[in-house]
Amino acid sequence: MNVRTSTGGLAAALLLALPLLGGHAVAAEPSTGATLPLPAARVLTYDASGSAEFASAVARGAAIWNESVDGVELRPAASGQRANIRILADNGWPRALPTSLGNGTVYIGRQAVNQGYSTVRISSHELGHILGLPDRKPGPCSSLMSGSSAGVSCTNPYPDAAEKAEVEDNFPAASRALAPVPRGVAAGN
Repeated sequence: MNVRTSTGGLAAALLLALPLLGGHAVAAEPSTGATLPLPAARVLTYDASGSAEFASAVARGAAIWNESVDGVELRPAASGQRANIRILADNGWPRALPTSLGNGTVYIGRQAVNQGYSTVRISSHELGHILGLPDRKPGPCSSLMSGSSAGVSCTNPYPDAAEKAEVEDNFPAASRALAPVPRGVAAGN
């Protein structure tokens, strides 16, 4: 048996078996030892040009998701670029109309804002729908996707652990694409 094939197979087996041991992720091409690029987060662009007075709440809602998950990154679309997500302000109730995972239109409705609901929570909640999360009503304030059922006094714009995990499952990230390798264990050659 070829020694390179054996050691490459051993390195691959170590990478698969070591999630139980913890440590840092290391990527190496099994037969050459060359470092492989880690898969990047999926970038979704958004166009908030129609979000009127809610532009800063939209930017904060996107930033909250970027801080909360690794598998997807929300970025403003460049001028002339077709965005995955369109964000608009209107006089109705807030809503999201996903067309597919990571794509759709979000409405930041003034009706809820006029009733006292937090604009940043609304933005983060509606973006959660675009990222694949359903409403979870009724629910506590700690659940972002409980939406309006948490009441006007709830201003929490952050997803809870279960909501983060669900988005991570929807958008597998570089941090979970490779098994961690404990310190002191070399992978490669």
